[in-house]
Amino acid sequence: MTRIALVAIGGNALVLDGEPGSIPRQQERAAQFAEQVADLVVEGWTVVVSHGNGPQVGFILRRGELLASEAMVEGLPDLPLWLAVADSQGGIGHIIAVAIDNALQARGLATRAAALITHAEVDPDDPAFSAPTKPIGSQMTGEIARRRTAEEGWTVRETAAGVYRRVVASPRPLAILETDHVRALAQAGAVVIAGGGGGVPVVRSDAGWHSVDAVIDKDRASALLAASVGVDVLVLVTGVDQVYVGYGTPAQRALETVSADEARSYLEAGEFPAGSMGPKVESALQFLGDGGHEAIITSLPRLRDALSGAAGTHLVPGAASGA
Repeated sequence: MTRIALVAIGGNALVLDGEPGSIPRQQERAAQFAEQVADLVVEGWTVVVSHGNGPQVGFILRRGELLASEAMVEGLPDLPLWLAVADSQGGIGHIIAVAIDNALQARGLATRAAALITHAEVDPDDPAFSAPTKPIGSQMTGEIARRRTAEEGWTVRETAAGVYRRVVASPRPLAILETDHVRALAQAGAVVIAGGGGGVPVVRSDAGWHSVDAVIDKDRASALLAASVGVDVLVLVTGVDQVYVGYGTPAQRALETVSADEARSYLEAGEFPAGSMGPKVESALQFLGDGGHEAIITSLPRLRDALSGAAGTHLVPGAASGA
């Protein structure tokens, strides 16, 4: 029986921190990822792909800011954050879909990719709107950060020593509106690209839906989408091959297979900081709590190995088989 995996990659899978993020470089990295996806399809997997968009949204917004002085003269409309999220979904989805189609075709497969603009419902009263935390855009020096704060009204945070990034609201997603469409496409055998950037955030009122300025955490949205669609395995891609406890200490230990209860105890003990592995472990636990069978945290180069059980940290409900 065909199994379905949702693979969540970050926007920095295409644009590394500090890079200018040229389109040819993003296409090159997408092609490398597409080779792995196509191999998974050959091995019998149905694949759903979700992706981040932090660097790309920052690029889109910055272009608008650089042209702001001429925009009024030219009659160009303001570019809200929610539209930049939608634009980045379309652009990144296109790049990944073309790369996957090429990789599938090279293997003689009739399977094709389908990129779907996805919306995520959020609560208009979510406290995240008054406390921005989600980094977007490229890194800045302290001098540039102070200038952006003064001139553009940005909220900026020091994410590492001497490194600054803009932060925006990141409300928790309540529902993915296109869940049924993603499920139908996956069941038809397509490689579905959905939930880009966590989805375009929307709120519902008596008058209907309307978009709001925010960026949703893509791992949270991916966990919600995976559980709603009913995928077998959620794979959260990060920069390390496995999750560790005691990280950076002589007692450092890689986790192989852990139960949800064990992972939660490590999380509550502070083993997985909020600024690094914490959100991925939380999202994995969210997926399992919503009825998911298995969540894997691993690096992009070990993706195929992780899905075959030979790499990564595997989180499962119930008792763990080993660690």
